[in-house]
Amino acid sequence: MILHIPHASRVLPTTDGFCCSSERLSAEIHLLTDHYTDDLFSRDDSIIIQSPCSRVFCDMERFADDAMEPNSRLGMGVLYTHADNGDLLRVLSSDLRSHILTGYYYPHHQRLNEAVDIELHAHGRACIIDCHSFPDQPLRRDSDNHTPRPDFNVGTDPFHTPNEWVLRSEEFFHRRGYSLGVDWPYKGSMVPMNHYRKNPAVFSIMLEVNRRMYMAEISGERLAEYDSVRTIVQDYLNMIQSIL
Repeated sequence: MILHIPHASRVLPTTDGFCCSSERLSAEIHLLTDHYTDDLFSRDDSIIIQSPCSRVFCDMERFADDAMEPNSRLGMGVLYTHADNGDLLRVLSSDLRSHILTGYYYPHHQRLNEAVDIELHAHGRACIIDCHSFPDQPLRRDSDNHTPRPDFNVGTDPFHTPNEWVLRSEEFFHRRGYSLGVDWPYKGSMVPMNHYRKNPAVFSIMLEVNRRMYMAEISGERLAEYDSVRTIVQDYLNMIQSIL
């Protein structure tokens, strides 16, 4: 099992290009970070591919080509230039863009591709769990602003996500008394481009946890329920592993 954890980091390797105040930048990082997902999902028997930097610096789940990335029109493509509310965060030169993509984006995707290839060679199949959290209240840029949001969400890909996994996911959470969105409020699941819509032996599903379940979203502090939510996430990973 490959655990892809792209949005847990708060690190900015460099502040080159950022033109907002440090306070404004910190607030945006706090808003957009998938807090604690590196711990909620982490397990010793899996391959973990985690971004070393904040998504505000480089979002590993965006297409590198802005022409292919819908969020680029909002200034939130692979390299964010604008905040969720539209404020200017960063001015990108072509050299800075090339430096970040070459130094961070492409190496991350190379590690993910290599992990998939290792699993295919060893087992004849590869399973990617795309590991995320989401805010209880919609972001301004979100295309779906319906509330209340569910406790958990699974994101799917019509080529790489078996229907059985969706059915088992619904059963898993409903039996435990939790609400589950399927491709709501966010959809899709990560598959490296080398295999995307090409290799049916590469499986992928995204699991997202509503942040209100385990943390105080304003302060970032863990709630008393944190450990029980982590147990649920780990049990879910065990369930998916059992049906591989």
